[in-house]
Amino acid sequence: MKFTQTLIGILAVSLSACTPKTYTKAPASLAEFWAPKVTRTGMISAHRGGGDIKGYPENCIESFAYLAKRLPVIIECDIDLTKDSVLVMMHDQTLDRTTNGTGKLIDKTYADIQQYRLEDNAGNLTAFKIPTLEQVLRWGKNKVTFTLDVKRNVSFDKVVDMIHKTGAATYACVITYNAQDAAKVHKLDPSLMISVTIRNRAEYDRHHDLGIPDNRMVAFVGVKEPDTELYQFLHQKGIPCILGTLGNLDKQAVAKGDQVYRRFVKNGADIMSTDRPVEVWQSLTKQ
Repeated sequence: MKFTQTLIGILAVSLSACTPKTYTKAPASLAEFWAPKVTRTGMISAHRGGGDIKGYPENCIESFAYLAKRLPVIIECDIDLTKDSVLVMMHDQTLDRTTNGTGKLIDKTYADIQQYRLEDNAGNLTAFKIPTLEQVLRWGKNKVTFTLDVKRNVSFDKVVDMIHKTGAATYACVITYNAQDAAKVHKLDPSLMISVTIRNRAEYDRHHDLGIPDNRMVAFVGVKEPDTELYQFLHQKGIPCILGTLGNLDKQAVAKGDQVYRRFVKNGADIMSTDRPVEVWQSLTKQ
């Protein structure tokens, strides 16, 4: 089966448009949303939903909105838990790096953290608060697609329950890091899309052997380019591939020029998870 990459994400946005629009129509299902298409381009996943843009912290609705108004984007974001079991958006176990608060998140109630404000990655204090997962999912409907990174304190059951509560199953994909967790999520809801780590054939086999259907997988292929054979194998099965350009590959683009993102797409990446979403978008749409 011939596979060509696609702008899998925000289908309503034309590459030729001068002003990108936010996603305006939800797909019937995420399986349809992620399915391989016939046009060739690349999709952008904003790692932690932002943070490197001045005044826009990571894991923050205001940052998600900033990006969604400027480019078609998947928001990768992080879920952790407060002392009173509220699901909130936070990457670190502590508040110190990303807010003007201190201490462990798990030691604070949701009411406690309302006094804190978020900081961007340069340490600039903003007026923005830590959002809940429920607020984020309700905001995102008809605007963006999410990949949800579930931290250790959080059960997949609670996240899937919130996806159901907010009706977000058509625009939220759950991230897992091993086949056992992927099988757990699939058992909780067989209709959900799952981001799975597949850096080689053996990792694919582990997921397949535990009953994860190909049409429910989005493959994270790692933070360095895999062999083209892995891309070809996954594409033949209709599985889209996320390349983690965050870190070294983003640094390579800074050093060598943003045209390297176009090479990543040409080599087989369908989605690039990046800390430089605006720059990637400008590179992919450059004439």
